[in-house]
Amino acid sequence: MWNPFAKKSTQPVAGTGGASQPSDDPQNMGFMQRLAMKKLASMSEAERMKLMQKVLTPDNIQKNKGQILGAMEQMKASGQISEAQMREAKQRMGL
Repeated sequence: MWNPFAKKSTQPVAGTGGASQPSDDPQNMGFMQRLAMKKLASMSEAERMKLMQKVLTPDNIQKNKGQILGAMEQMKASGQISEAQMREAKQRMGL
């Protein structure tokens, strides 16, 4: 029998050590995340690249270094990224 209140089960994604892959499903996002995703989706590719270049300046990266590293460690612990991906991201950001 179909239960409308049953939670959806997530299947482990191959290659992630049994961790399930997070989805970009708006149902799993908070209000501000949904708003940001809608805004990013409506932007052109050039606008999106310009925004990312503005946000990821060396000054902003160094200013928020602790938060970035904490988020990366949390993603690694939950299986969202591997050690190699974390090393590469740190190298690209200059951390």
